[in-house]
Amino acid sequence: MSVKSPGVPLAAWLAESDDEQLITLLRLRPDLTQPPPGSIAALAARAAARQSVKAATDDLDFLHLAVLDALLTLHADTGTVTFTDLTALLGERADGADLRAAVEDLCVRALVWGDLTGDGALRVAAEVASSLPWYPGQVTVESTSLSAAEITEALASLDDPARDLLDKLVDGSPIGRTRDAMPGTPPDRPVPRLLAAGLLRRLDDDTVILPRVVGQVLRGETPGPVSLSRPDPTVTRTKAADVDAVAAGAALDFLRETEVVLETLSEAPVPELRSGGLGIREVKRLTKVTGIDERRLGLILEVAAGAGLIAPGIPEPDPNDTAASAWAPTVAADRFIESTPAAKWHQMATAWLELPGRPSLIGSRGADGKPFAALSDSLFSTAAPLDRRLLLETLAELASGAGVDADSASQAMIWKRPRWAARLQREPVADLLTEAHAVGAVGRGALCTPLRRLLAGGDDDVVIAAMDKVLPAPIDHFLLQADLTVIVPGPLQRDLAEQLAAVATVESAGAAMVYRIDESSVRRALDTGKTAGGLHALFERHSKTPVPQALTYLIDDVARRHGQLRVGMASSFVRCEDAALLAQAVAAPATEQVELRLLAPTVAVSQAPISEVLNALRVAGFAPAAEDTTGAIVDLRSRGARVPAPGRRRGYRHSTAPTDQTLAAIVAVLRKVASAPPTGLRLDPAVAISELQQAAHLQESVVIGYVDPAGVATQRVVSPINVRGGQLTAYDPASGRVREFAIHRVTSVVSANAS
Repeated sequence: MSVKSPGVPLAAWLAESDDEQLITLLRLRPDLTQPPPGSIAALAARAAARQSVKAATDDLDFLHLAVLDALLTLHADTGTVTFTDLTALLGERADGADLRAAVEDLCVRALVWGDLTGDGALRVAAEVASSLPWYPGQVTVESTSLSAAEITEALASLDDPARDLLDKLVDGSPIGRTRDAMPGTPPDRPVPRLLAAGLLRRLDDDTVILPRVVGQVLRGETPGPVSLSRPDPTVTRTKAADVDAVAAGAALDFLRETEVVLETLSEAPVPELRSGGLGIREVKRLTKVTGIDERRLGLILEVAAGAGLIAPGIPEPDPNDTAASAWAPTVAADRFIESTPAAKWHQMATAWLELPGRPSLIGSRGADGKPFAALSDSLFSTAAPLDRRLLLETLAELASGAGVDADSASQAMIWKRPRWAARLQREPVADLLTEAHAVGAVGRGALCTPLRRLLAGGDDDVVIAAMDKVLPAPIDHFLLQADLTVIVPGPLQRDLAEQLAAVATVESAGAAMVYRIDESSVRRALDTGKTAGGLHALFERHSKTPVPQALTYLIDDVARRHGQLRVGMASSFVRCEDAALLAQAVAAPATEQVELRLLAPTVAVSQAPISEVLNALRVAGFAPAAEDTTGAIVDLRSRGARVPAPGRRRGYRHSTAPTDQTLAAIVAVLRKVASAPPTGLRLDPAVAISELQQAAHLQESVVIGYVDPAGVATQRVVSPINVRGGQLTAYDPASGRVREFAIHRVTSVVSANAS
């Protein structure tokens, strides 16, 4: 049996790397810079530590993890492995060029190191074994001949003892020790039957392992990945222009519904739960008032909160006069409403992309049986924006117009991030796709052009211009119907939309909005200072259909009665040229609460505020108008409740990567330290941990320099057993027993076999 060379230590390999290679390593693994390492040896120790290795493998795809799995199977963690050995193990499943590119990429990340020229000797970090999302060897040596359907059928035929055995392996370690794995065991026992069915795999005469794919089926996950080639998730192909048109339509609907929600909360802020968020009853009430589906409403609320458009606080003014915290629009909502549709979409899409929560959970129940409340911290997830961005980046890699469905997207995303597989199953990915379609980021399963610009890091103006280009051009007309409804077959020009909204009420929303005109809506327009002539001109100028005679009569009739009563300040006063009409208003039962009192045949006063007098007269069936000191009609409608704009609602923040200048400075310090003469300083604890773990793994004795609590420095030959919790557990031949040593007191570590 040949003995493998231990190869070049990672620290020595890093020391031989040039500055650009070290800078690239630190850029790809920014955790190595916090805090900056004091030496190359400390950098190597930190790069080989478990937490850092886990972080480094977090964003590796299935091919890269399979290469690491193969290297561990070939024992590259204890000795060197040639590229020929690796190719022999994986060559039939992957192209040689792809394998070499993957190995080179892993070397750039310092997860693998060695001689990359020719058939060089390769090593792999030992902690990679604990960072794989499967047991080492399960991807490399296990057969994948059984399909998910065949595994499911085999599981259904098992008896209780066999199924209980598999459930134990699923819940805990996939490794099980049993004497029944030995050849010659009676075939009617559970283990031999499971081995024969391919539901277990024998490691040796005393050990079995649960195959990876079998474990996935038992956990209810989609089996795989299996192929080392990147899957193509494309299931449909559409013209890019059609994708953009569908996404733009969805974006307009989302923005319109967002404004409906803002207006509703402005008129009636919703009380905040003590635990935060909105109660289930309040959400159902909002659903009924707004006409928006509960699931979609939850998404709108979450994105609006993420964009800073709504927040909890004490509303001003407070319609309920409770001085209690409630969810209401922020002062930033006014600026949002005044923005262009493209700018609104950019703000909402950016908020959705970075939203640290999962709106799809609203209304469902968690593990504790309690429902997830809208806008509550129970929805918080730092992984949500990562998953959302991964989905969009997966779509961005496809050709324009290439669409996916939930199944194909899930498989592609799991291939790209196998360590995230548990949260990238079909159902959560389907939820992400639904969100993406709703906000106008995706159309027909394909990524729209503006979102491509956003993912590419384009300037805000570039992204907004891209969305403005795909949005349908605003129209300057509508269709008047005989029943006094107005059909708007597209997005209206902003000024025309405001004029129409002042005189009509939205009756049905959608791609073609429907407004209704009635006496109250006409009176509302006149209250804001509009005239009958102006309303006639509005409809004659912009209606593509003839103006119904009934509408002309309605406007003239309401205008004739409107403003005969004039309300001012006394606290309030009411004036009217028609003395009989004023006397009728003062005597009306509905006006008793405001205590109108005649001062003259055409003037009455009240101590009630002007708004209350107006409301009382309208309840009594009159059509009063408010006026200022000059007699001009003024609009006294409430602008709605507002709360201060908050900071970031939740604690998610993108980690700030060090700049190249910072990385270059760190590498320069490492080079300076490496070239400096020894100073007699104590060994870096990270280096000591790495070297002692390596010695324990190889079962080698080492000579350690050690300073005891009394300050006496000694050197001892020990055989490390493990390193845990800042303590070295090792066998001390001098005392003939196992002892513990504090890592921070270790001043040096040298192999006992060194000459």
